[in-house]
Order: sequence, then C-alpha cells, then structure tokens
Amino acid sequence: MSGPQPARFRFLNPGRLRERDLELVLVHAAPADPAKRHVPEYWFEMRHPGKSTALGLIRLRIGSARRLRCAGHIGYEVKPRYRGHRYAARSCWLLLPLARAHGLAAVWLTVDPKNIPSQRTCERIGAQFIESVRIPQSHEMYALGARYRRRYRLRTAISTMMGRA
Repeated sequence: MSGPQPARFRFLNPGRLRERDLELVLVHAAPADPAKRHVPEYWFEMRHPGKSTALGLIRLRIGSARRLRCAGHIGYEVKPRYRGHRYAARSCWLLLPLARAHGLAAVWLTVDPKNIPSQRTCERIGAQFIESVRIPQSHEMYALGARYRRRYRLRTAISTMMGRA
C-alpha cells in the first residue's frame, strides 16, 4: 500500500509582466527534477517591449525555502551592456504576483558575497539580509566554484511594495 501522492505541480499563466521599458517574456517552464533536487521553475527573458533582444534572464523557482537554501527562489543575470538600468530589481518586482499566486509569502534571493551590485539590487527591492551560508560540497553550485552565498528574504505581500525602487 502506498501513501498519498504529492500534488502535481501546475504552471500558471504569468500574464503580461511589463513596466515602462521592461517586459518579462516566458521562454521556458522547467518541471521539477527530483533526481537533481531541482524544483519547478519559470525562465523569463528581460526585454524591451515588442523587441526580441534579451537584456538578461530571470528565473523564479517554486519550492520550499529549505530546498532552495543555496540557489534561492529568484536568480537573475543582466547582460553587461544593459546593466545600470535596474532591470534586475524591476524584474524581481514583476515576478512577485506570480510568486504569491503559487502561495509564496516570501521569496529568497542568494548572492555571491563578492557581487556588490547584486547585493545592492536586493537592498533596493527591500529584501532583508538574513545570513551567509556555506555551499555544501555535494551541491552543484560548489562544483561551479561557489563557496558562500548571502541570503536575502523578500516578502511578497503588496504592502512591502510601497518603497519600490
């Protein structure tokens, strides 16, 4: 006799994610991969509305904070030539309604301790620094050279959006 089966994850339609000169375009929805301990995630390209050139990429991972201790719920990268326009911060804000729709009261972002601009992005969006953690040797990030991450928590409630950058 087997126990209850976990509820099957359902990707949601994110709707139109746009703010002024920035739009997030869904390019991939990756299902969970239990063998790799990966949770479901959305991949969006940051673009200028109506354009096909990617300014960067942002991912929203849906899962427990414990499972995402090193990687976080949100990961982003902005191409060097497009930095300085707050695309990462603005993209994080655009993803909060989708995170809330999946039942996340808060999202976690993790940052390399040497990446000062990314730390500033976390502060700019109102994320609170919680702790620094060591990356376990068994984690795939360790194999890529990561040893530590700074962890920030951002509440998804609308009331936290008042001080938007």
